[in-house]
Amino acid sequence: MTKEDIKFNESLVFEGMTSIRAIIKSRELNISDRKIKKILFDQEKLKKISKELGYLKAVSYELGFEIEKTDAEGLNKITLGNSHGGIVAIAGERTLPSLSECNNIKPDGFYCMIQGIEDPYNFGYALRSLYACGCDGIILSERNWMHAAGTVCRSSAGASEMFGIYTSDALSAADYFKNLNYTVVCADENTESVLGKCSLKYPLFLIVGGEKRGISKSLLDKCDVRVKIDYARSFNASLSAASATTMFAYEIMRQNSN
Repeated sequence: MTKEDIKFNESLVFEGMTSIRAIIKSRELNISDRKIKKILFDQEKLKKISKELGYLKAVSYELGFEIEKTDAEGLNKITLGNSHGGIVAIAGERTLPSLSECNNIKPDGFYCMIQGIEDPYNFGYALRSLYACGCDGIILSERNWMHAAGTVCRSSAGASEMFGIYTSDALSAADYFKNLNYTVVCADENTESVLGKCSLKYPLFLIVGGEKRGISKSLLDKCDVRVKIDYARSFNASLSAASATTMFAYEIMRQNSN
């Protein structure tokens, strides 16, 4: 198994201060129970990262992690990118509660379920857009990219750690939100409703399918509104799930900003 395979499949290495700060902040806000086990830093960059190390040392007493020095070669063995700035965290798993057991869903919020994204980078990009546009939480199936949490955190600029994330199968999730009087919206090409020309007001549960398999018919039958993204020219393909999610997230933010 290559280093990239390991990162994709078992990534609990969080690269760079953006990712590390997100873990710490999510703990402070009781969003996540993920723990930092230890911080590794490149001793050759000590002067350049002294401010960051000072901050990490201060919070290490409360959060209970060690700070250890290494070198560039040591970091290179466990990281994929080169933008970590000489600091990485080795972290633990995060508990993802079941949606059915959740009691803190906002009564007038925006939640999203993304299905079928093929790699953790695109998943992270989608989460970054959703977080920036005000989404309140993410619903995932039991099989999801959070086992590659370090990669997802890096590609989402820390957003993945700042979300409340819950697990559910899609049909149960749709029923759950319908019972809370949410409008269930599915991204679907086979509809006359066009993004930007239909109402997407809170409370809203958005479901976006992957570009390969889309959304199942049984799930489409449960949704209240189907919405498609219109194109400026004939285009015999669909946008990636991450791109579609970004467009929906922005339009939902725009409509609910007044």
